Amino acid sequence: MAKASANFTCTGCGAVHRKWSGRCDACGAWNSIVEEAPLSTGPAGKSLGGAKGRRIDLTTLAHEEAPPPRTLSGMAEFDRVLGGGLVPASAILVGGDPGIGKSTLLLQAVAAFARKGLKCLYISGEEASAQVRMRALRLGLADAPVSLGAETNLRDILTTLEAERPDLVVIDSIQTMWADMVEAAPGSVSQVRAAAHELVSFAKSRGVSVILVGHVTKEGQIAGPRVVEHMVDTVLYFEGERGHQFRILRAVKNRFGPASEIGVFEMTGGGLAEVANPSALFLSERGQPAPGSAVFAGIEGTRPVLTEIQALVAPSSLASPRRTVVGLDSGRVSTILAVLESRCGIPFAGLDVFLNVAGGLKVLEPAADLALAAALLSAREDVALPADLVIFGEISLSAALRPVGQAENRLKEAEKLGFSQAILPVGTKLEGGAGMALRKLPDLVTFVGDMFGAG
Repeated sequence: MAKASANFTCTGCGAVHRKWSGRCDACGAWNSIVEEAPLSTGPAGKSLGGAKGRRIDLTTLAHEEAPPPRTLSGMAEFDRVLGGGLVPASAILVGGDPGIGKSTLLLQAVAAFARKGLKCLYISGEEASAQVRMRALRLGLADAPVSLGAETNLRDILTTLEAERPDLVVIDSIQTMWADMVEAAPGSVSQVRAAAHELVSFAKSRGVSVILVGHVTKEGQIAGPRVVEHMVDTVLYFEGERGHQFRILRAVKNRFGPASEIGVFEMTGGGLAEVANPSALFLSERGQPAPGSAVFAGIEGTRPVLTEIQALVAPSSLASPRRTVVGLDSGRVSTILAVLESRCGIPFAGLDVFLNVAGGLKVLEPAADLALAAALLSAREDVALPADLVIFGEISLSAALRPVGQAENRLKEAEKLGFSQAILPVGTKLEGGAGMALRKLPDLVTFVGDMFGAG
């Protein structure tokens, strides 16, 4: 049998190379490539390393198991994003920008779980215990039965967890953990991967739920190797603009519940407060109808959320007009502008375009296409849309309007908030009768002609 060759891995980006070199071709870092010895393979019938393994138990696809038990924290928005509560022996990764409120959120959550009877530990690698206690005092959590520790040495942390046997432990943050068996600096790819592997393995083998806090890069991704996101059961992103008081906790991966579920919080002087009705909050500051404003009925996970899309179109003195987009996919915006110009004959050349989603929410689903086009046209033509109008639908490159899912839930949420008319694509399936005036349109050209008298 041929001898297994060694792998060379970049400690900066995790790229694998066949041979050592001074510079990583993937990220351009110098002297970052280290050798990783392969696992040896024994003869047939032997496991890795030559020792015979045990036979695993196999089941059929029809085998039924009881759903995992869950513990509710009492924070409804946090429990919703987890899929209905905390699952024992689960590993959760929470990422977010610096200062967005990750530590505040998790300190409130761990205090809530502790008050429900779980034995909880909070390990901080970034702050001293006194700093965490000061935050807990400010949040009114000083009396919560949470054990607190400040440590970065992974071996000491695992020894403490083995002795304490908690139900839930929060590690803040995974980038500060240091494993002495890895020759790399804390925060490097090797250290983050090794620390995450040890903590997740401990959680699974001891029945302990672990929440890992992760830093994010300037691109908004969790720093470190992507393999960490594959190791854990749930990946949550804590989003929001510092200029807004709203914060969004979004699940991008969840083995125990729906992905893309969101929880909405409001940052106050006493910590993060839950928002039970996000639609009413995002539309609360919407005044009289103004050009460039359109209300979109979206779906975030299983929850319908109404948001206001704002547009401003102004003459540009630049050779290349500006396209500033906040809270929307800039590529999708460029596509809608191209469809409006080529299919509907409405040019945007020589015009600056500014787009924003009110409240700091990020809207990424294609169902926002029609509301986006409506806001752009309203701003360009200086015509305000009706205040009681809600819009949703996907736009194809041929300018046809395509139906989107969960239309009935979108309309029910809009009707509950006082909207009386809606524009949606032809072919939208509605199981029950909606108590709103519905206008089903086949394409964007018809929409432009009906709403703005052109096309």
